Amino acid sequence: MGKSVAPTKKLSFISIFFLGINAIIGSGAFLLPKYIYHDMNLMSVVVLLCAALTVSMIALCYADLSSRFTGSGAAWLYSYYAFGRFAGYELGLFTWFLTCCTYAAEVVAFVTTLRSFVPAYKNDAIYFGTAIGLIVLFTIINFYGRKLVKFVDNTSSVAKLGVIVLFIVVGVFFMHWSNFSPVMPHAATTGVGPFFKHFGAAFSEVFYLFTGFSFIPIAARQMQNPTKNIPRVLISVMITVTILYALTVLIGIGIIGSKMSDYTAPIANAFGKAVGEWGYIVIIIGMLLSIFGVAFISSFNAPSLVASLAEEHNLVPQWVGKKNKYKAPWIAIIMSAIITALLTTQSYIFLVSCIVLASFVQYVPSIFAVMKFKHNGQYPNKGFKLPGGYLIPVIALLVSCYLVFNFTWKTFFVGIAVAVIAALLYLFSGRKRKDPNPGVAKNTENN
Repeated sequence: MGKSVAPTKKLSFISIFFLGINAIIGSGAFLLPKYIYHDMNLMSVVVLLCAALTVSMIALCYADLSSRFTGSGAAWLYSYYAFGRFAGYELGLFTWFLTCCTYAAEVVAFVTTLRSFVPAYKNDAIYFGTAIGLIVLFTIINFYGRKLVKFVDNTSSVAKLGVIVLFIVVGVFFMHWSNFSPVMPHAATTGVGPFFKHFGAAFSEVFYLFTGFSFIPIAARQMQNPTKNIPRVLISVMITVTILYALTVLIGIGIIGSKMSDYTAPIANAFGKAVGEWGYIVIIIGMLLSIFGVAFISSFNAPSLVASLAEEHNLVPQWVGKKNKYKAPWIAIIMSAIITALLTTQSYIFLVSCIVLASFVQYVPSIFAVMKFKHNGQYPNKGFKLPGGYLIPVIALLVSCYLVFNFTWKTFFVGIAVAVIAALLYLFSGRKRKDPNPGVAKNTENN
């Protein structure tokens, strides 16, 4: 089966690097500074660097795991090998849910951006009609295979990197140092409790900015020398996006100061104030192209992922992965579109919290998998080995657990509901299906 889906030309290091950049930098880079600044003011940059450092600990765990396996699937595949079929099943469905949430968040971000400057989008019928229309459009396109995926991905990458670099290079000359005072956020003057509450809220929002790194190993089989290239890409991408995010937020604050929390698209408004209306228009166009591209790629990844659960280890019914004459998993496409359409009824911030929760559910088993493989020596490293013994996994685990204290009850309920539904599906159907090739798990590192 692997030979039938593998491309004739595998992705090089530089290709994987740009795919990683595109996977991480999405709508959050343009929309979340509003909420982060609202919580922590100038300390937003400090929170961002703290989140980048701590998420990097988790990314290093993924780098360790990706150096052990060449199979596609990332978190659910690692859990499958470390803790068995049920764990892989649960993580597989959570990863699908995560991808649908990302898909929905980008669609909501797209129409939210339109609402910020097109008065007609304040009408809910037009707002939700456009959101559903986008999902229908992507669904139809996906029925005809992946020919447009590379083009849209490249266009999205160029748009987002172009506008961010333009903003940084030009915006630095329009900063006002008076906007960097006071340094301590208002929350710090109201007591320790409120300060940590605001810090936790900002940390979760910033954490979302980096969650896309976990998608990089999912298509490992399509990459050249994945056990060496994926760890290098994970580290390189985390460093690159941290620098871009920090400079973007810092320069945005330097240009518009406290007004960062007043605008839906603060980066666009900051550039508009710096260079005039054309600057606002350029950033908005770049934003829309970027968000559109990430939404489209997510619309392709979500059905591909759930279909892979049927194809690789028979974790879900075979009919889920059924393909049409264009080799597109049409049932999985429709299922993903329906789930995503339901999720678009929620707010952007709630979808962000769901993404962080689903990411948390992925990270914890993956971190424990690193510890297990270190302990028993199973599936040895090839190309990268996590230094420091158990120190980095323990730090990564503590960071992941800290996120739990920042979730709302509504978010918890959604996470529990997904876990329970997945468990029931496994109980009544999943455990009856046998892995068609159970020896794959033992030999994956040699494939």
